[in-house]
Order: sequence, then structure tokens, then C-alpha cells
Amino acid sequence: MEQDQLLKVLQDVANAALTPADAIQKFGNESFEELDYAKIDTTRTRRTGYPEVIYGAGKTAEQIIGIVTAMKERQKSILATRVDSKKAAAILKTLPFLDYDATSETLIARAKKVEEVGNIAIVTAGTSDMKVAEEAAVTAEIFGNHVTRIYDVGVAGIHRLFAKLEIIRQANVVIVIAGMEGALTSVVGGLVDHPVIAVPTSIGYGSNLGGMTPLLTMLNSCSSGISVVNIDNGFGAAYNASMINRLISEAHE
Repeated sequence: MEQDQLLKVLQDVANAALTPADAIQKFGNESFEELDYAKIDTTRTRRTGYPEVIYGAGKTAEQIIGIVTAMKERQKSILATRVDSKKAAAILKTLPFLDYDATSETLIARAKKVEEVGNIAIVTAGTSDMKVAEEAAVTAEIFGNHVTRIYDVGVAGIHRLFAKLEIIRQANVVIVIAGMEGALTSVVGGLVDHPVIAVPTSIGYGSNLGGMTPLLTMLNSCSSGISVVNIDNGFGAAYNASMINRLISEAHE
């Protein structure tokens, strides 16, 4: 248990706001906080360097409210992904300190002071990939990374990519997001000297197969230095990119 949390528990006991028995239970479960429907991981930041994030799909508005309420006492930033607008509206009535981004479908509370490090470039093949891209961008930003957005530069008009190539090359990590056949990843991978993380999206016509076509294209890319995350997984790409970006930034210090 962190020192400030320990002090609060002791103060609550001294003020008779918490019984000694309840205090012992808190000490015993210091690695998580028990709710009826969830267990809040209270030591994730200490273990991994990153706070717990709420996956909103499949959770009710009331459950998310309860989880956020428990989490905000322990971590400075809050991120909930995959929260649709109807659910978000219900949550914001109770938790107005949260901000909702409709494009990425994320609910966030940012720490007042976040020192951005390094640079992650997020590159999309098309405008239709922006939902996944913004999930990645919001995630990377709340984890303290500087993010450069470069959208709609797919291979159908490859001159658009070349016009932004020098900006892309300045990033420590590049996240490439593409649907259809997913060819953009191989092109970018052959033009930069930093890690590339590929995100296949479910955007495309019938033979896109819900993202399976770009997934297989990216997995079979002939460009080296590319890693691939799951379909539409902007969050996972940003998490991985953030870890790489921080290692690079720390090495330059």
C-alpha cells in the first residue's frame, strides 16, 4: 500500500470512520479493491508503470461509474475505452469531471500535469480508420506521449504519404492503421528506421472479411521491423508504442 493510502486508512481509524477490522481487511487486500462486480487492480502502476484502464464494452453505465469512483482515489488519470455515446451520457451525469471523445469512444480524466515524452506517429490509410486511430492517440497521450497524427495517406494516393514522410521519420515509433487490404504497413515499414506497429481495421468491402484480410497482409509483410496487434486494437498498439517510446526517451536522457 502506498504511503499516502496507508496514512488515510490510519486517519480513518483514528476518526472512527473505519473500524480496525475493516482496516486489517484493506491491508490484506492491498493489491486489489473488491467491488461486487469487479476487482480494482491497485498495484498495476507499481508493477507495470501504467495505470489500470477500463474496457467499457459489456459493462453497464452503473458498473463503470463504480469502477471510476474507486479508481480516482488511487490514480491521477482515468481512461475507459469502447464506451458508446448513450452509455457515456449516463455516466457523465454522475461523473461530470470526465471528458468524452465521441470519435474514439473514450472517457478520460487527465492528470493536471502530464510531461509528454518522445514522439509517436499515428498514420492511417483512410479517414474511415480514424475511430481506431483516435483510440490509439488518446491512449498514447494519457500515458504521457507526444502524438503526431497523419491521417488519410493510403496507397491509393501514395503521394500523400511521401508528402508527410519526413514528419513520420521523426517519430520514435510509428503506428500504422489500415483496413481494406492493409498494404500501407509494408510501404511505411520499408521507409522508416524505427519500430512499426500495425493495426488492421475492420474497414473495407466484403473480402476485407471484417479485418482478416489486412491482418494477414500485415502478418505476412516483407518489410522487417513490423509487429501486429489484433483487429481494431488501437489501445493495444498505443500501449506497446508507449513502452517502446519511453525506453527510447530514457536512453536519450
